[in-house]
Amino acid sequence: MSDFERDFPSLTFDRPEDGILRITLDAPSLNAVDLRMHRELADVWLAVDRDPDTRVALLRGAGKGFSAGGSFELVDTIIRDWGVRTRILREARDLVFNVINCSKPVVSAIHGPAIGAGLVAGLLADVSVVGRTARIIDGHTRLGVAAGDHAAICWPLLCGMAKAKYYLLTCETLSGEEAERIGLVSLCVEDDQVQERALEVARSLAAGAQSAIRWTKHSLNGWYRMMAPIFEASLALEMHGFGGPDAAEGLASHREKRPPVFRGPTSE
Repeated sequence: MSDFERDFPSLTFDRPEDGILRITLDAPSLNAVDLRMHRELADVWLAVDRDPDTRVALLRGAGKGFSAGGSFELVDTIIRDWGVRTRILREARDLVFNVINCSKPVVSAIHGPAIGAGLVAGLLADVSVVGRTARIIDGHTRLGVAAGDHAAICWPLLCGMAKAKYYLLTCETLSGEEAERIGLVSLCVEDDQVQERALEVARSLAAGAQSAIRWTKHSLNGWYRMMAPIFEASLALEMHGFGGPDAAEGLASHREKRPPVFRGPTSE
């Protein structure tokens, strides 16, 4: 058993080629993120950064999709338990900053649905490769909380404020093709080519000048670091919202597969 398998048992690891660590989200309900996976997905980037055998990390999802986001059980616990909500706030912050500050380049291979914590790492990856019919959704406002867990730090930079506001306020689904067109992702390929194209990118990065690649990543991610106060505010507002009536109604509507009826305050 490798150190990664021992320390992060909810994630799956393999090394398809020298220098490339492939991290696979593999869980029930389209790789839904539970409490344990949430913590491990935040912390694994620290281990990647320190691992001498890894030059590039490649993140993907198993089965029919990348990730369905937080499980219903996770969201329910966040709503009910202030202590868990506080823990998730810290981990959500760590996830974003750990991907940004990981010195090694990260490549994501996104197919099928991509939502929630998995989408955070997928879009913050240095190179994101998506399938043409992938379904990218930031569903926070549909759940009844602010779009907080990564969107404010990167969506306006990636695709512009107008598009960011439209998709984050409405929770409209983006196809992989549209995500590439507006600049939210790096590359869009046919669905059956996603994994191989992402591996090709990882291979190229692993063979490159490591100091030059890492220093370039570090410099470019200074744009994200400048947005840290905006991100911190959005994350705090998201977690505050989990304590209100709209989040409970949003979760219930998802479970019951019906439109939500939000009755929260309207005069903030």
